[in-house]
Amino acid sequence: MRQAINEVLKYLKSQNINYADIRIVDRRNEYIETEDLKVDNLSNSRSKGVGIKVIYDGSLGFASSQQINDLPKIADKALEIAKASRKLQKEKIMLSPKDIIVDNYTTPIAIDPFTVSKKEKLNLLLNAEKEMRKGRNLFKTKATMMFQKEEKIFADTEGSYITQTLYESGAGIQAIAANENDMQIRSYPQAGGNHGTGGYEYVLGLNLLENANKTGKEADLLLNAEQCPSGKFDLVIDSTQMELQIHESIGHPVELDRIFGSEAAYAGMSFVTVDKRDNKFKYGSEHITIVADGTLKNGLGTFGYDDDGVKAHKTVIIDKGILKNFLTSRDTAYKIGEQSNGTNRADGWSNIPIIRMTNISLMPGHYEFDELIGGVKYGFYLCNNKSWSIDDKRVNFQFASEIAYEIRDGKLTGKIFKNAIYTGITEEFWRSCDGVCNEKYWKLYGTPNCGKGQPQQIAHVGHGSSPARFRNVKVGVKDVK
Repeated sequence: MRQAINEVLKYLKSQNINYADIRIVDRRNEYIETEDLKVDNLSNSRSKGVGIKVIYDGSLGFASSQQINDLPKIADKALEIAKASRKLQKEKIMLSPKDIIVDNYTTPIAIDPFTVSKKEKLNLLLNAEKEMRKGRNLFKTKATMMFQKEEKIFADTEGSYITQTLYESGAGIQAIAANENDMQIRSYPQAGGNHGTGGYEYVLGLNLLENANKTGKEADLLLNAEQCPSGKFDLVIDSTQMELQIHESIGHPVELDRIFGSEAAYAGMSFVTVDKRDNKFKYGSEHITIVADGTLKNGLGTFGYDDDGVKAHKTVIIDKGILKNFLTSRDTAYKIGEQSNGTNRADGWSNIPIIRMTNISLMPGHYEFDELIGGVKYGFYLCNNKSWSIDDKRVNFQFASEIAYEIRDGKLTGKIFKNAIYTGITEEFWRSCDGVCNEKYWKLYGTPNCGKGQPQQIAHVGHGSSPARFRNVKVGVKDVK
């Protein structure tokens, strides 16, 4: 295969192109779901194909196919599209420099998930459902597992040749309680489960059985809990809720293609502008340091090299509240006179790479959890996202959590509330943070369903955080002054 790839790249170079690369992706997936103590879904899929990108006189062409043996034909199609694109060219595509890499990267795993029997996996899920149901009459219980193995080849006309084998594993459980008036959900480890790069040992480490009974109990208790009060309150937000808060109000806004106006029709804009970095824009308080790190152990946004052939980076995005960097690709980094920090990734072989988050995380502070809670006279501790909404420019948001634990006089009272909704304006919200728990409480969560682009591409990304405290946040749906 390597010889065939090199021959096609040699041919493309002879056609006076600026650049070309070839990506071959072989992706295998397994999905298992149980519901109400029965197997609801057990599916396996595999997709293999090739995508070829060509830049000719500053214009882009891309073609893909499952017919990997037809590389010359696919290359000609990509070249034809690139030449046709010149007729509508507004500006020439230029690429920032990168190293020439010849390497192989494989996700470190202890247990290949595809060698574990379906019986063992199903037993774990069904036993977790039984634990959730113990001693209570739940409306519905669910449990899921997902696994992915992706083998990739990347080669370009600059001389790079990179192979990667990436493993992902994940699982989760959910309890649903309902009566004639209401329905409430509790999830573990978070809504949709948790996912990361790793083998079956990652699923075992989630401790589904050990946490199942509490999950079912809280769903049952929420059904008869009071509605969360409306007003302005101090909030301590758990890592499970912080994950989506970081994702939507920091991760997406700092994607440089979005900042430059790409895919505006598909919630693709941002309030962030390039000059905000130059002017030391205060994105949050001094407690907010955000790092994009494609090298984190078990991060769902962890890999060896992106789909530009750029090595995975660790980049400080926000340093003590001040905007410092963006997520970039080779073509966008060129526009700001920098090199790519390795975030250009495609969903499989049939899509062109676009900027995607890696592992975008809030760095730990120095607080103990009790100290963070102790600084709240009256407020709530929020866990697990339930729903969310944010505008196209990522300014105004509304998030709801599955459960709110009452804090009174610096202590958790044991009382819980349901339907906790909080709203805010991105920069005001992050500036209101006055404390983050230390690294002992820091947890990394995976989001396997981040949508972006037209046609839509799904990315797998990660977010880490410790619980964090925010002051005077609007809670509830009533108009609060």
